[in-house]
Amino acid sequence: MADIEIEIDGRKLTAKPNQTVIQVADEAGIYIPRFCYHKHLSVAANCRMCLVEVEKSPKALPACATPVTPGMKVFTQSQKTIDAQRAVMEFLLINHPLDCPICDQGGECELQDLSMGYGSSQSCYTESKRAVANENLGPLIATEMTRCILCTRCVRFGAEVAGVRELGVTFRGEHEEISTFVEHAMTSEVSGNIIDLCPVGALTSKPYRFTARAWEMMQSPSISPHDCVGANLNIHTLYGKVMRVVSRENKAVNETWLADRDRFSYTGLYHADRLEEPLVRLDGKLQVVEWHKAFEMAATQLHEAIAEFGADKLGALASPNSTLEEFYLLQKIMRQLGSPHIDHRLREIDTTDQAAMPAFPGLQMSLTELEQSDAIILIGCNIQKEQPLVGLRVRKAALNGAAIVAVNPVDYEFNFKLRAKKTVSPDRIPQVLAALVNDFQAKFDNVSADDETKAITEVLRGKQKVSILLGAMALHHPRAATIRYLAEQLAEFTGARVGMLTDGANTAGGWLAGAVPHRHAAGEAINYCGLSAYAMLEKPRKAYLLLNVEPDLDCANAAHAIAALKQAKCVIALSMYRNPVLEAHADIILPIAPFTETAGTFINATGEWQSFNGVAQAYGLSRPAWKILRVLGNFLHLEGFGYESAEEVKHEIKALVEKNSMEKTKLTQPDHFSLTQETAGLTRIGEIPLYAVDSLVRRAKPLQDAQTLMEGDVAAIRMHPKTAAQFDLHEGSTVAVRQSSGEAQLSVMLDARIAEGAVWIAGGIAATSRLGDLIGKVEIEKL
Repeated sequence: MADIEIEIDGRKLTAKPNQTVIQVADEAGIYIPRFCYHKHLSVAANCRMCLVEVEKSPKALPACATPVTPGMKVFTQSQKTIDAQRAVMEFLLINHPLDCPICDQGGECELQDLSMGYGSSQSCYTESKRAVANENLGPLIATEMTRCILCTRCVRFGAEVAGVRELGVTFRGEHEEISTFVEHAMTSEVSGNIIDLCPVGALTSKPYRFTARAWEMMQSPSISPHDCVGANLNIHTLYGKVMRVVSRENKAVNETWLADRDRFSYTGLYHADRLEEPLVRLDGKLQVVEWHKAFEMAATQLHEAIAEFGADKLGALASPNSTLEEFYLLQKIMRQLGSPHIDHRLREIDTTDQAAMPAFPGLQMSLTELEQSDAIILIGCNIQKEQPLVGLRVRKAALNGAAIVAVNPVDYEFNFKLRAKKTVSPDRIPQVLAALVNDFQAKFDNVSADDETKAITEVLRGKQKVSILLGAMALHHPRAATIRYLAEQLAEFTGARVGMLTDGANTAGGWLAGAVPHRHAAGEAINYCGLSAYAMLEKPRKAYLLLNVEPDLDCANAAHAIAALKQAKCVIALSMYRNPVLEAHADIILPIAPFTETAGTFINATGEWQSFNGVAQAYGLSRPAWKILRVLGNFLHLEGFGYESAEEVKHEIKALVEKNSMEKTKLTQPDHFSLTQETAGLTRIGEIPLYAVDSLVRRAKPLQDAQTLMEGDVAAIRMHPKTAAQFDLHEGSTVAVRQSSGEAQLSVMLDARIAEGAVWIAGGIAATSRLGDLIGKVEIEKL
């Protein structure tokens, strides 16, 4: 359709059909006041603050709900417009409480701002103001519902974006209010966005409440360190201390939204476990020393370990949340010391196809392209909990008509409808994928499709834009290489692109920086391939260098990790927090800074490089990890450690990446490829809970409280009622769970969503830290 010519305040503008007046005005930089309108939400037109004069219209019209027409003339500054907007403001202030001095929204309140321009010092109304009872929405959101102006942004966000209709409008007239119908806390993983959306002080941050004023704080841009999206955010600091985190708009990455763990994880920054000073084991006990002595001892112990056992017995493990610069310096130290054993894939077991992987595993598409898919296949993926912001994109795709199908070990309750699904024990996922491939072309013997599998292939037939997403369960699987190969085979028949939703904020950076055992920085092949993180712990080294790793909570097999550190002669850990395993087995612990106190770069799953700077004062004597690694390199007398800034390190890596561009090699059938049925027994579904993914969120108390409300007790064993019946178990029974040489006592929760023949036992938590692989055979015994 042809563009439409309209006029606003005498300016001739071009508009697209179906655009509204407020959209055209915003694009032209013409301000129209509003409360209920938001560009990512549907139009409610219930606040009426955006009333404007339109030629030939007897009354002022709401700009948010008035579509443009050819030749339309709009006046946003006319007397008729101003009178209408002032009348609306008078109505809005009739019942609004005069508590600006104690309101957390003070200084950044849209109602407060607009009342200065459109309000009056007098009112025609003398009736008593109404009062509304507050809602208990949980540990993250504080409410003062008397301030609510019924814009319904929060309601529409829940229904349209989050996909969870938790808030709604009850009653009518002067009794109308926003509530949860039946009183309960909000359980959405993106619930905190309603704080940003609320134009008044009705919904504010509970952890931040009454701690600072908007005008007192400094605002600085940063990047979220928790998942592969790399959400853009603003950090607010007061006297060098982080007070809160809010969303920063980036259309290509997170639009205007944040996941709750991005928004509230800052509450763990100043936990009692934070390390303040370097610790060195002297006379069998960890003691505080100065930095210079700590570096001297670290260099000495590393040289002695190499002299005694050889460089091949030195290994390095790094958190996938480390910055690009930290990865690069760590691998530079390791390789100059003569060891290829470095890895950041802490929770991955099967890395046998690593040589054929692209420059880095990721989505291979933009997030905008993902939401334009015709069909999306989720494999081993609880997308809402693993990658909440990618989950919002998948929901948008579903709302646009995309067919979503899933092959999972749990029948997850998504915020979108599945067209077809197959729920199976983790050990059967390869067979299901092979059956899907066979439905398109017979390729594998002794694999047959059932009705559920055939339903999935029927949904996929004829689709033009198909995306396959491999989630945490697929990537952590002991046969992950087989799953990746089968996903690529399925992609060949469906024309799909295969995306991997990797761990942490910077898996892509880890690959590009060379923090993998088979490649140098920028993907250059290495002559002598080292051991993966899993193999380094399964076949213990004599010396370890750990970068922001909590061994009992961050690794694929916690029992292996603990045993490996216990037998090591030298363990040097760079850590933000005290950890019982590190305190028991580390020889040197150096306190490092979190993302708020250091500069660095994260590369997200779409390949976008996003740099940030430290915005808060260092905690105690902690230092940025890249600086510690730089100084350690100098104490070790290694070459090329004269960097003066993180920016300098980044430029060095970027130059290598631009010089050594890699082409993806086609994944071939793994050497140990097998589709035979696993032996009978129970398979563990070792999912990492939403707020247990890394050390920072594990120490954010509001998030831990929210997790209990959302998911119940994660320190429990969950199983299908039919599986429980086989062992004569009931809700609340206590069982001994044995895996490898570890054991844990857990209470039983019955959950019909769990695949039969499998049991859900969380990883990343203390209660299960003595067990083995996240996905593997377990034995249970009723106590």
